[in-house]
Amino acid sequence: MSMIWCVEDDASIRDIEMYTLETTGLETEGFADGDSFLAALKERKPDLILLDIMLPGEDGVAILKKLKGNVETAKIPVIMATAKGSEIDKVKSLDIGADDYLVKPFGMMEMVSRIKAVLRRCQGSCVQQILQTGDLTVNLDQRTVTAKAERVDLTYKEFEILRIFLSHPGVVYTRDQLYAEVWGNAYVGESRTVDMHIRTLRRKLGSCGDKIETVRNVGYRWAVSE
Repeated sequence: MSMIWCVEDDASIRDIEMYTLETTGLETEGFADGDSFLAALKERKPDLILLDIMLPGEDGVAILKKLKGNVETAKIPVIMATAKGSEIDKVKSLDIGADDYLVKPFGMMEMVSRIKAVLRRCQGSCVQQILQTGDLTVNLDQRTVTAKAERVDLTYKEFEILRIFLSHPGVVYTRDQLYAEVWGNAYVGESRTVDMHIRTLRRKLGSCGDKIETVRNVGYRWAVSE
């Protein structure tokens, strides 16, 4: 069940927002100002934030900027509630990273529809940010790698090579292709840079690294289990 946080200083509006969302099977929590909202965010995280722009103290646009500038909260979807005719607030919010906006006064069913649409879109995106095979898990957002429940520290280029392999298992990549993808320039044939990175990557991944196969006279691939 998704948790929706409603940040709205008008108690009557906040209450009806929360009531409507709860009747559709969602969990809610309400906040009357940015301070209480940001304090709660340090302890727990919602699945989506419905954020009013006109708040006492720090306004919603400033709060949104803080959310999107913090790696721990940047991925939380945010729908802004803007005043009718306030075009500049909508533009600022979308530029900063808001996922959608609602113009007051808005209908409760429209609110529910937009929230569920953003949740579906976000959840689908989040699924794509995890690559997993066997005992190996790669989180593309956090750029972390776990092999057999143990954290593996990779360099930037080692991570990129692994990402390429796991994104296209079974596909053979030549040294030229890997070099161009990861280093971003033409491959120097006499250089053993790619081979050295593959060797180190295999070692760091332990037994999971055995899945990186050498295709003689061609290049490398991530083996597909039969």
